[in-house]
Amino acid sequence: PGYEDARALLRPEAAQALLRVHRRLEGDGLGLKVFDAYRPVRATRAMVEWAERTGNRWVIEQGYVAERSGHNRGNTVDLTLIRRGSGRELEMGTPYDHFSPAAHTANAGGEVAENRQGLVLAVQAEGFRNYEKEWWHFSYPGEWEALDVPIACFR
Repeated sequence: PGYEDARALLRPEAAQALLRVHRRLEGDGLGLKVFDAYRPVRATRAMVEWAERTGNRWVIEQGYVAERSGHNRGNTVDLTLIRRGSGRELEMGTPYDHFSPAAHTANAGGEVAENRQGLVLAVQAEGFRNYEKEWWHFSYPGEWEALDVPIACFR
């Protein structure tokens, strides 16, 4: 509920910082692909209700689904690195939204560890913080109220 348009929205401060990251990566032939950004509160509540209704409360207990999410404040983004020429995602070891220790940012070796570290360093350079259980999850610092406005309303 609330994802009524295929767009990713962020607070202006976070969006501007993310654009700076994307532009800086251009010199290496890389860019950013955004999976998720602002999430209406109703969507977070639906995820929590699903977890409880289906016996999957473990995703909440283990920190993969939050009962209160930075996504609701518009300062949190889920993303990965891509090759600019092809749009191909760099190998990160797990798919986005993979809920297991394999997705923890530090749980990787070789090329995957290098790619995750490259993503973290690039995004941290503009002030974002990585959530260590999800290599793709970054929050921009600041205090904002949670919003429950469907994405389609932001036109």
